[in-house]
Amino acid sequence: MDPDDIIVALDISNDNDNTALLSDPTPSSPTFTPWSYPLDSSYQSAPQEDYQHHHSNIHGGAEHVDSLQIPYRYMTSEDRDRERRSREYEHSIDEDGSLDDPNNYNHQHTNPYHDDFLYPTIPVADIQPNQVPPNDLNPRQQEEADQPVREGMRYLFDNKFMRARIIFQTNANSDPLYSLGLGAMAFIRAIMTHREYETTKAIQALQTTYTIAQAQIVNTGKKRKPLMTSFTRYFGDRINTAANTIDPPTSTTTNSASAMDPPVFLANSILRAHVVKAEASLLIAILQLTRASLVGYIKSGFHLRRAYYSYNLVWQEYKRMGQEYTKHMDRDTVSGIQFGIGAVQLILSSLPSKMVQINSILGWSYDKELGFVLLKLCTEARGIRSSLSSLVLLAYYNVLTSFAPQLYTKDLMEPALACLTDAQHQHPRSCFFLFFAARFARCAPNLALSSQSFQFAAQASRGEWAEQAMRQLTDHEQAFNDALQLNWEDSLATFEVLGRQGYWSAAFSKYMVGACYEMLGRRTEAILAFAEVPQCIERTMAAAEAGTHPTVTTFSSDDDNQQHQQHQQHHSSTQNILYVDTYIQKKVKRYQQGGYQYMDLHLPALEMLLVWNMFEWMEKDGLTHCLTLVQQTLGLVYERERLEYGVRQKELVPSTAPPHYYDKRAGLLLIKAAVLNALRQSQQAVAHLNWILDHQRHLKSDSWMVPFTYWESGVTCWHLGQHGKSRRLWQQALSFTDYDFEHRMTIRLGLALNKCDEMNIRHDDPGVNGGGGGGGGGAAAAVARHTTKGSLARKNKGPTSSNGRKRMPLA
Repeated sequence: MDPDDIIVALDISNDNDNTALLSDPTPSSPTFTPWSYPLDSSYQSAPQEDYQHHHSNIHGGAEHVDSLQIPYRYMTSEDRDRERRSREYEHSIDEDGSLDDPNNYNHQHTNPYHDDFLYPTIPVADIQPNQVPPNDLNPRQQEEADQPVREGMRYLFDNKFMRARIIFQTNANSDPLYSLGLGAMAFIRAIMTHREYETTKAIQALQTTYTIAQAQIVNTGKKRKPLMTSFTRYFGDRINTAANTIDPPTSTTTNSASAMDPPVFLANSILRAHVVKAEASLLIAILQLTRASLVGYIKSGFHLRRAYYSYNLVWQEYKRMGQEYTKHMDRDTVSGIQFGIGAVQLILSSLPSKMVQINSILGWSYDKELGFVLLKLCTEARGIRSSLSSLVLLAYYNVLTSFAPQLYTKDLMEPALACLTDAQHQHPRSCFFLFFAARFARCAPNLALSSQSFQFAAQASRGEWAEQAMRQLTDHEQAFNDALQLNWEDSLATFEVLGRQGYWSAAFSKYMVGACYEMLGRRTEAILAFAEVPQCIERTMAAAEAGTHPTVTTFSSDDDNQQHQQHQQHHSSTQNILYVDTYIQKKVKRYQQGGYQYMDLHLPALEMLLVWNMFEWMEKDGLTHCLTLVQQTLGLVYERERLEYGVRQKELVPSTAPPHYYDKRAGLLLIKAAVLNALRQSQQAVAHLNWILDHQRHLKSDSWMVPFTYWESGVTCWHLGQHGKSRRLWQQALSFTDYDFEHRMTIRLGLALNKCDEMNIRHDDPGVNGGGGGGGGGAAAAVARHTTKGSLARKNKGPTSSNGRKRMPLA
């Protein structure tokens, strides 16, 4: 089939469960909304505009940016069109045909875009605040002057990343909005690559944007006559921030003693700079959240607060202007307020529960519905931040449907698909929106369509700045798609490539290679792969201390490499091992201590799908096959126990220790319960979950199983209609600490409790057996008897059983 003829469509099904589905299009279906994928050759190697007269300051890193100061000049649309036509298509980023060969030495030193292409980290300028020019443009002039930024954002979401980057770099050291464009590119790359170095560079770029915006505020204020008025308005609003509320503008208000006095507002340029400054802080806060550490949470809260102050200042001016706000503010500043405040509301609503408690103490609250409304307004405005607003909405929907698909998929698929359709109408070839189309296709679940969409997303960025990052990201997702289809051969091959490339965690990729070999019954290859996991972790830690990447080679200037090494050396003490590497390291160590003789009793690949909460996306045939595998493995556990107990019946004081297979049995039963919940056979899962809770004090190795069991028990009660018990079980799970994957589970539990709050669900009385069958009551009763107050270690000191009798093991 010709890739150009492939079309993916949305179909919002109207069946009984009102679930939104993605399905392959049919020609006779009028309800489909098709959009083509970017597989034509013109987008695989896009021509590159060459701004030669700016080349010395836009290329080569921060030292070139610092050496020149570009004057802030107002240009009309005719001037820009004339300038663009004079240089359009003078040079292509692959004009000599050798860009695909990174080992070509001559090409490396002759093509001026080589470093930008193969070393795509955004350069950070060293800004002198007193040299940032003031901005005296009125709202209409500002809208005209910001036209190149709109063009750059359009290029960014049409996969023409190098064009967007060149546009942003032209005024990046003098105009905060241009600098924010570069910061947004660095932000997107950091989110895609999951590399600490990229995250730090993105934070530096956004901090530079913050500095430029603050400098422009100060320098513009110095030139304006009503300085004291602006000064009073600025600090007065900051003092009264806590008392202000966020309401849409209704009427023009003024504090003037006479109606003859016109209202005085802050200059549009100052409001614009405040919005840019707030947006830079907002993006920094999101990057800090991705670090999943206590320090990251604290820093995120600081930057969120800093962003809120600036947003609130502009919002108050916006409200004072009333219906005449268009006379005093340019349209992109207005949409910037909508984007920022809307994003803050959604972020606050999805924070981990510990951060929510801190925010409550500080008096912070959120309105999620307000967040949706403002982001949709920003999207409909079709301004500079329209596509970015769609990206934030899609990311939010993706987080909820990925972390807690059992609770959110049914309700959120329809608005998510509506947002995606609108975004793809504006940018049908965007690799970002194709990626989200693939994620939502997986949630449908339509794994075939999801895999196809991931492939198209990778092809859409071919030959461009985001090619490597998008290819690795989609490969990682495709490997999980193959695992969900029990296609272990393809999943194995993809993880092997990702491990060699060092994407995210080389140890995780190598572990998944071993897990896939084990699922294929190739024990020798699995053992060899597991044996390499500790070496991968050691190489990663050694590379972090030395300031280099263990596997990825980049072609960059000596100054860039020096900055990279200096940064990594400075932060080597804070470079902790990834949370998933911690789990994998302990798991492989236990395999090795047992001489791999217990591998028959493990299903490592299914266990990883359990941790990532992915069984909801597996098709029915795959789930049924997983049940068969689990039952067979449980039979092997039972047979081992029978043989070892048989020895103790014949021999007095045998040399072998009593059988202890609690961890292995608990892991298998938890997988079985998750699969049964995915099949909506939740009543059958009750007995297995009760067994794990009754024997939790025997679980010495995998401490994460107990809180995960409470989560799965809550899901079971949810499917059985016992929502109050679900809430109580999830609250119990929150009391556990210091276990593997705690960060992921904390986010999942926080989203689940938010769902309960939205539905006004309160937990029931622990002593009351609610309706829904004795099985559900048993699970709730087990939770009530195993009260938890503190760490997992204290939790495990509870009684052996809920009724004083040791239950028979379930095979």
